[in-house]
Amino acid sequence: MNHQPPTTNPDRCFSPDPAQRKLARELHENVKDLPIVSPHGHVDPRLFADPEATWGSPADLLIIPDHYVFRMLYSQGISLESLGVPTRDGSAVETDHRQIWQTFAESFYLFRGTPTGIWLTAELVEVFGVKKKLTGDTAQEIYDQIESKLTTPDFRPRALFDKFNIEVMATTDAATDPLTSHQQILNSDWGIHPSTGKPRIRPTFRPDAVVNLNAAGWRESIDALSAISGIAVDSYCSLIAALENRRAFFKQMGATATDHGALTAYTEELGGEEADAMFAKALRSHATEEDATRFTGHLLIEMARMSIEDGLVMQLHVGSCRNHNRSIFERFGPDKGCDIPVTSEFTRSLQPLLNKYGNDPRLTLVLFTLDETAYSRELAPLAGHYPALRLGPPWWFHDSFNGMRRYFDQAMETAGLCNTAGFNDDTRAFPSIPARHDLWRRASADWIAGLLVRGLIDEDDAQEMVFDCTTRLAREAYRL
Repeated sequence: MNHQPPTTNPDRCFSPDPAQRKLARELHENVKDLPIVSPHGHVDPRLFADPEATWGSPADLLIIPDHYVFRMLYSQGISLESLGVPTRDGSAVETDHRQIWQTFAESFYLFRGTPTGIWLTAELVEVFGVKKKLTGDTAQEIYDQIESKLTTPDFRPRALFDKFNIEVMATTDAATDPLTSHQQILNSDWGIHPSTGKPRIRPTFRPDAVVNLNAAGWRESIDALSAISGIAVDSYCSLIAALENRRAFFKQMGATATDHGALTAYTEELGGEEADAMFAKALRSHATEEDATRFTGHLLIEMARMSIEDGLVMQLHVGSCRNHNRSIFERFGPDKGCDIPVTSEFTRSLQPLLNKYGNDPRLTLVLFTLDETAYSRELAPLAGHYPALRLGPPWWFHDSFNGMRRYFDQAMETAGLCNTAGFNDDTRAFPSIPARHDLWRRASADWIAGLLVRGLIDEDDAQEMVFDCTTRLAREAYRL
């Protein structure tokens, strides 16, 4: 079969209506080359600590670490072992990266019409200059082309960071992380952006492993927190002191934000004695699921209090039932494409936190959800009222063109654009960052063009709004 060469249509994501498409094209043209502000993601900072670091093979870069890729392949009966995904016990998986790539290429058609397919095609065409469609027949030729580029200085992590025009990128780091890589980056002659005079890469404080009592390995994480903070974490009060100690260190290292993941948005303020009793039960491995829910809810309120005091922006990601496929979790561990969205409630769950701190403009709390039904029902009204709240962009399963369209349609009229936090890519797959941000810029331009062509805003409004969506809102929300 003769395949057409891969292309990235210049009008992709724009309305088929000629008038709206023309306006969207013009709006996008004005922002498409602006620097990328990436305030939340999961790229490994070690890649940028060593100026000679490389990505490894094409499989190392694009397949093995990316759960967006292998979850789709797994759904069609392709084993994670055959894709080289490492097992917890070190048992055998495919080590021939050319074979891994071949398996991927033969099933690349599975990604047609998906956001992952859009990102991967953009990476292949625009980053690596691939001119043939990826199939089983072209797999090895394309592998050779990518592998050849990855060995050159122009494709090392720091070089691509500059090529992608990234102004700032935030990583996500455990509360117990010593941030050695971040220190090495800051100490290098590359660590400060020449245009802004600010750090290119910033850490983000993620305390889930020590504040969620039912987290896997919780006791080991508490021991690690004791060791790195120099505070013996043997009580609730000492836990709070250790968390404040680590937040101060993260801020010293350039952090502007914290990140919190929870199944629900439940918050509850506990008395000091009750919180200490729950923590003591957890140390004895006697904490119940109810204890874990209530303790996490209390710690979210405490984290809001800390954010008011130290100025770190607080992010809350809610609604993922983690590791739904038990056999995959037991064999391969977390973050293997087995997390599934659940229904989320915010109005009553967040009321204790918001009654205490939601009216304080010193707090910025950015909310994310995997339950789109909450946008118009709860999140937009909440963000449109409380000074402390900002609504985060479509996240994870909804980080797609249609997900963005639904977000604009369901949230913006009630929340107002300026009560949102712009865009973040939330990615582990570094080469996808330009494509993800371009998708958002295109979706934003098309939405704004729709308002303009309907006479709901004027041209000056449209120009300011597309700039807001592209960079300003993210810079302001995350204090970058």
